[in-house]
Amino acid sequence: MSTLVRRKRNTTMNYHEDDRAQRLLDVFPLKDGQINISYINSTEHIVAWHKHEKQTDYWICLKGSLKVGWATEDDGCEFKYLSDKNPQVLEIPPGIYHGYKALEPGTILAYYVTRKYDPTDEHRANVGDFNEEWGTENK
Repeated sequence: MSTLVRRKRNTTMNYHEDDRAQRLLDVFPLKDGQINISYINSTEHIVAWHKHEKQTDYWICLKGSLKVGWATEDDGCEFKYLSDKNPQVLEIPPGIYHGYKALEPGTILAYYVTRKYDPTDEHRANVGDFNEEWGTENK
């Protein structure tokens, strides 16, 4: 279920919630690009795969931690980790399939995308298409 949150100056921010996360989309009224925030409730869901042909994503984990999948048809999948304990920005260029799994409940992901949402620029693949392993190793 989606609702619309009104802001001053007739700008809008979209709110979307499902069993995976709560999302604030287009948080600030930027001319180009968007800033979005996801509050991820579950560590059970894998949110993957999609890529863009034109858009670049910049991700930072503000709270908790994420296992981030990064894949291409030619090179397969590798994983990167984002955490509030080692803050860093991950740049995801066009042509890279990406997705994530939260490793802690209540993880918060903030991300800037260089273009406004355009469904024609989003290409999807299924979990498992890159023979990836989303589980985490117990140590």
